[in-house]
Amino acid sequence: MFLKIFYQFLLLGCTSFGGPAAHLGFFKKHFVDNLKWLSNERYASMISLSQILPGPGSSQVGFAIGLEKAGILGGIAAFLGFTLPSFLLMIMLALTAEQLSGTALNVIDGLKLFAVVIVADAVLSMAKSFCKTTALKFVAFFATFTLLMLPNLSAQLGVLMVLVVAGYFYSFSNAPTKPSQSKSQINWSVFALFIGLFALTFAALPNQLFAEFYQAGALVFGGGHVVLPLLQTSVEGVAQETFLTAYAAAQAIPGPMFTIASFLGAVVDNTHPILGAAIATLAIFLPGLLLMWAFNQQWQSLIALPRFASISAALNAGVVGILAAAFYQPIWLSAVHSLLDIIAVVLGFVALKWLKPAIWQLLIAFMVFGVIAGSV
Repeated sequence: MFLKIFYQFLLLGCTSFGGPAAHLGFFKKHFVDNLKWLSNERYASMISLSQILPGPGSSQVGFAIGLEKAGILGGIAAFLGFTLPSFLLMIMLALTAEQLSGTALNVIDGLKLFAVVIVADAVLSMAKSFCKTTALKFVAFFATFTLLMLPNLSAQLGVLMVLVVAGYFYSFSNAPTKPSQSKSQINWSVFALFIGLFALTFAALPNQLFAEFYQAGALVFGGGHVVLPLLQTSVEGVAQETFLTAYAAAQAIPGPMFTIASFLGAVVDNTHPILGAAIATLAIFLPGLLLMWAFNQQWQSLIALPRFASISAALNAGVVGILAAAFYQPIWLSAVHSLLDIIAVVLGFVALKWLKPAIWQLLIAFMVFGVIAGSV
């Protein structure tokens, strides 16, 4: 099972362009719709938990899927498979500093358009599942409108806090017909490990590089786009130009944007770049994964209670709004630049919904389109 989970996530790690929102769309299409490893509701609860924890949201959800399938070894397999391709690519870019060729950039442009189609499909399908009532539709609209007007971390956290309060006082979900019999509790030993490591980092333990990146992973909410300014203030000895190069590279390759740490770790430890990249990558991902492991099962017990079920329903609808806002900014704005791009997206979406091709077929079609469009 370890190898099976690793392989499935490795495939997505090689092809998942577009950032966290796109990754969640890929995960839903692959693990919920195609493989049926988990239900829509279970998947949405993982997303809603990831939204209130620091760390890389899509990687946390992927880890939780593996955890659900095969315990901690499954979670590790999911994390390794999804992260390995971008980890290796970022090390290669850091070591060679080579410029991408025109053809490679054109292929990436095509894959960004592919991500637009996938996220659009995910937003619509999740809206059908989690915005069935007028109240929940309003919640999704509120989240979308707020984040389009205020596209920043504070607004996102504010929206989530408002939805938690609203879900507590207003019933967005019917109470479960039977009380939950689950005895799942917070995994206190894992949570203690998270706290203990965080405390040790203020003494620069186990080493300075680990400490800097662990603190960043433990404190950043909002995903890869937010981690850059935090790293700029916490990681010493790296020029601003290098940070921007790493950030641009992280957006241009598949997989989680938190592998910006792989690039920076290789630069900081230039005598042992691969070791430095490995330490930085582990350190920045570890806090979010530990928190997901600690709270994942308790979250399921809580949402079986009436008030928490209502809060979960509100958060799920809010997630739809968050994804809808992210669909426009940054996914649409970073991928669609011409009328030809719009036509490609529309045709791709129509093909996905009505012709139902295999995802890899649509992926190849957009890669070819990117090359052709770039040469025109």
